Amino acid sequence: MSDLPPALDLGSDGSSKPGKPPSPLPGWLRRTEAEQRWPAALVIAVAIVIHLVLPADLAPHPRWLLPGLEGAMLLAIVAVNPLQINRETRVLRPLALAMVGVLTLVTIWSVTLLVRALFRTQGGAVPPAHLLLWGAAIWLTNVIVFALWFWETDRGGPAARADADRPHPDFLFTQMQVPELAPKDWEPGFFDYLYVAFTNATAFSPTDTLPMSAWAKLLMATESVISLVTVLLVVARAVNVIGG
Repeated sequence: MSDLPPALDLGSDGSSKPGKPPSPLPGWLRRTEAEQRWPAALVIAVAIVIHLVLPADLAPHPRWLLPGLEGAMLLAIVAVNPLQINRETRVLRPLALAMVGVLTLVTIWSVTLLVRALFRTQGGAVPPAHLLLWGAAIWLTNVIVFALWFWETDRGGPAARADADRPHPDFLFTQMQVPELAPKDWEPGFFDYLYVAFTNATAFSPTDTLPMSAWAKLLMATESVISLVTVLLVVARAVNVIGG
């Protein structure tokens, strides 16, 4: 006979046993269905396209090497686990993290080249529309890259979250703090992390989601710095060109 109170006498997956009251655990703490692969794959494809179409002076060389590597990694991941992220292997997770690392490298490299190009530009040689367009494109890849980092690292990644391996969140969402205002089976998905990355890149600080671990705080701080440099320098330079 279980020593637990009836309301806490749970199955191994966090759900209540037959004849027992419903589980008191919120959805994000229970074992749940695996996440879909397509949202993350879609935004990765968008980032790769942006890296491919960046002007020559804002992209690492050779032009095709890093985007080609990103595309090959994405195809390999999708081929191994195309629909649902329902398992982790010794190869798949390191490959996913390596792909996000390459995306990060290309984004930081492009920001560096953009800053150098802005300081080297004299007078109105670079059209304001050019500055704003490519600055916005690089800013968008920054949002995508860190959404992927948040998604891949929070509580061990999507597969670990589905298995409820880690109870302590790296990111504390509003639904976790006020569970009565969310569906009982709520759990964060990729678009929740994309929203966190977007608001962090625009506000340069956490908004409704708090970083709890040192790793999460470091990621958010890094994204804010990259976003701040991109926005301030590009907008300032564009305004200067327009005003001149």
